[in-house]
Amino acid sequence: MSEFWLYVKLGFSHVLDWNAYDHILFLIVLTVGYTFDNWKRILLLVSLFTLGHTISLFLATYNVVSVNSRLVEFLIPVTILVTAIFNVLTSKSGSKNSKVGVLYGATIFFGLIHGLGFSSYFKAISSNVSAKILPLLEFALGIELSQIIVVIIVVLIGFIAQTFFRFSKRDWILIVSSIVIGMVIPMLIANKIW
Repeated sequence: MSEFWLYVKLGFSHVLDWNAYDHILFLIVLTVGYTFDNWKRILLLVSLFTLGHTISLFLATYNVVSVNSRLVEFLIPVTILVTAIFNVLTSKSGSKNSKVGVLYGATIFFGLIHGLGFSSYFKAISSNVSAKILPLLEFALGIELSQIIVVIIVVLIGFIAQTFFRFSKRDWILIVSSIVIGMVIPMLIANKIW
C-alpha cells in the first residue's frame, strides 16, 4: 500500500512542481473559459488529457515509442500556445460549443505530447521496478488528482474575477490567455529546435 501512495504522490507533486509549471499553464488555458456549471465538461477535458499522457507514458515506458526529448520540450509550449490562441480566437461566448469535438481531440493529442515529457522522469523513478503498469497507473492517478485541484483553483479565480471584479467572461479569457502567451513565448525560445 505504501508503494501505491508513493507513485500517487510522485504524480501529484510532479504536476504541482513550480519548476515545471508548463503543465499548470496548459490546464489554465484549457479551462479558463469554464465555470462550475460546466463541471462535467471540465472533468471530461482533464480526463481526456490524462488519458492522452497516460497512453504516451505507457508507450514510452515500454519503449514502443521514442521521441527526441528536445523536440518534446519544444512541443509542450507549442500545445500551450495553440490552446491559448484558440481561446483568444473563440473568446466570444458560445463559440467553443460548436468546436467541442476539435477541443476534445486536441486535448487528447496534446496529452500525448505532455506524456512524452513525463516519460524520462517516470522511467527514472521506476527504474528498479520490474512490472511498471501498476506504478504507471498510480502515477497517472496522482497527476489526475493534482490536475483537478489546479482546475478548481482556475475556475474559482475566474468566478471571483467575473463576479466581484466584474470582468466579462470574454475579457477574462482574453486577459488570462494573453498572460499565458506572454509566459510561453520565452519557453519556446529557450527550447527552440532550430
